[in-house]
Amino acid sequence: MTASEPVWFTSSYSSNGGDCIEVAGNLVASDAVPVRDSKDPEGPSLVFPVGAWSAFVSAVRGGEFGAV
Repeated sequence: MTASEPVWFTSSYSSNGGDCIEVAGNLVASDAVPVRDSKDPEGPSLVFPVGAWSAFVSAVRGGEFGAV
């Protein structure tokens, strides 16, 4: 594995049977946060700039999207 390969993890809050996303936080220094569907690890991933991902996470934590 090279330093540019994503190292994927699933949130410890994820207890819904695997219907979640995985995030690779090891590429933050490259201003990249890859995100993929945990049910399709060989499928495509989306890559967000660190600032956009941080804003999204802050909005989720702040309840801006309502309860699910």
